[in-house]
Parts: sequence; structure tokens; C-alpha cells
Amino acid sequence: MKRLWLLIWLILAAGCAPRPESAFSKTGKNEYRVINPSSGAALHVQIFFPDTWDGNERLPALILVPGGNHTSEIFLQKNLRGKNSVTELNDAGIVAVLFDPDGRGSSEGEENLNGFIHQDGLAAVIRFAASLEGIDATRIGLASRSFGVTMASGALARHPDLPIQFLIDWEGPADRNDIGGCDSSKTGHLRGLVSCENETFWSQREAVTFIRQIRVPYQRIQSEKDHAQPDTRHALLMVNAAV
Repeated sequence: MKRLWLLIWLILAAGCAPRPESAFSKTGKNEYRVINPSSGAALHVQIFFPDTWDGNERLPALILVPGGNHTSEIFLQKNLRGKNSVTELNDAGIVAVLFDPDGRGSSEGEENLNGFIHQDGLAAVIRFAASLEGIDATRIGLASRSFGVTMASGALARHPDLPIQFLIDWEGPADRNDIGGCDSSKTGHLRGLVSCENETFWSQREAVTFIRQIRVPYQRIQSEKDHAQPDTRHALLMVNAAV
């Protein structure tokens, strides 16, 4: 338990870290390191252009935000059609942008549980993608998976100048009840790890608050049976807050 509270303290304290200038470097054929200005961590970013791209045309792009504590690898796993998210997008003529948030996968830094530091890192990735010659900066979308909506909506709410045209949210949790098990259902991957009364922590991590503030079209993708929650209450909260 002492280690848990030390981790939470480090996460909250990290918000006071210096903010170096944004920067990036190419590390492979389609791999880059993008600096998160809030943490100084180098984030692992992958850019996938369609095989048919001639190198001249500017293409639309979709930036994919992983859910839970996942890395970008979740979008490289094959689906029932034998393809993954990247190949599906490339087949449609869309550039796929993948990244690992702070403290995950091949990125530097500490896990931030989709708080302000993770949101600022995503904002840096978006700005980097918009700067690439092969991407049309006027046609960039954001798509989040599950808990990733907290990072995505937080980035858009706190950085309203980001060149994003829309947000697609796949079954994202709305608030601490869904994430931290703070209601009778006791669901969420942070249940039991953070006090439900810790307002400082939750003020950075409830998508239902951020979704009220974004100024781009918002689309919710929701199955009748949610992948994690016992009902669809969180979907109704998100849609009602958005409109």
C-alpha cells in the first residue's frame, strides 16, 4: 500500500515538472521520438502511410489512442478479418498514427494514468503529425479506445488549438464510477487503487467533464453489451454531456 501511494504521489507531483520545448527525431523507417513538453520524456511514435502513397499527396490521418494501460501494439493485433487497425486505415487511404504514452511500451517517462501529462504528450504527438509533409493538417481525426477517451478528450479540452476535426470514442468510461469502482458495480481497472474522494486525482481523469468543453464533432461507438461495464449508463452520460 505504501508503494501505491508513493506512485500516486509521484504522478501528481509530476505535474510540476519543467516544460522543455517540443522536439522530434526520426529513429527508423516510420518511427519517431516526440518529446512530451510536460515531462521531457521521448515518446515512441509510428506513422503508417498507405503503400499506394506516391510521396507527394497530402493524406488524411487518424491518431489512435490506446485504452487501459495498453500500448500502441493493441492496434497492430489482427481482427476477425485478418487485418489490424493500421491496415484497415491504410486500405482506405488514411495515414495511421500510433504512439506509446509516457511510461508505456517503447516510450520514456512514468505512467500517468491518462492525466494531464499523458494528455500533453498526446497533444505533442498531434502537433507533430500535423507538421509532416505527407499529412493534410486540415484532415486529422482522433479515435480513442476505452479509457483512452480520458486522454483524448482531456487533450482536446485543454488544447483547443489542436488541428483535430473530430473525436471517435469507442466505449470510453465517463467518470470515477466507471474507472475507479466508485459505485455499486465496483468496476474499472483503477478500482481500489485510488480513493474516490481524491478530487485532485480525478479532476484530471473524468472524460465526462472534458467532453463538455471540446469544440469538434464527437461520435460515440457503443455496443448494447459494453466490453467492461455492466450497463450503458456511461454512454448516456458522455453523449448528454457532449450535446
